Amino acid sequence: MPSAMVAPPTPTDPVIAEAKRTLRNEMRARRERLADPSAGPRLAQNVASLAPFATGAATAGFHPMPPEIDVLPSLAWFASRGHRVGLPVVVGRGQPLIFRFWLPGAPLERGMLGIPFPPADKPEIHPQLLLVPLIAFDRRGNRLGYGGGYYDRTLAALRAKGPLLTIGVAFSFQEVDEVPIDPFDAPLDAIATEAGAERLQ
Repeated sequence: MPSAMVAPPTPTDPVIAEAKRTLRNEMRARRERLADPSAGPRLAQNVASLAPFATGAATAGFHPMPPEIDVLPSLAWFASRGHRVGLPVVVGRGQPLIFRFWLPGAPLERGMLGIPFPPADKPEIHPQLLLVPLIAFDRRGNRLGYGGGYYDRTLAALRAKGPLLTIGVAFSFQEVDEVPIDPFDAPLDAIATEAGAERLQ
């Protein structure tokens, strides 16, 4: 893979970098205060309204770490309709994530920061639909991530392989008027929260 694809994104403007740090800290604190552990089933209903894919499509999400919104009911919905579901695996710093096949309830291993992931004997999948975690989002499809650049690299790598629908998943209170962005930030196609869902692109 070309080095340009895997190099960690570098902020081009120190003002934007500082704005991201400030917003990230504010939104983390807001989520700690307001997160609703019971929101997962409502999120799943709204994610389903955005998912036109036929049985057998490859769909990936992530295993939530509190206080992230619970996406496991959404992944269970896809699995119950015959989708091949995957969870992300970190293969190295500066590298896109890969996704391994997972059935809801199946055993997982613990990786960086205690994040669960499917074991190495599970096959890799290439998702056509991806549920994307975030700290903040706006109505233009911009997302603020966790600062590692993993999803920016991952979205670029997946889109180079074929069509991809990206759905940012979050609590509704994580919406802001404007997310500061760099040129490398990849916009989302849609947003789903416990309160609703909307196609943006």
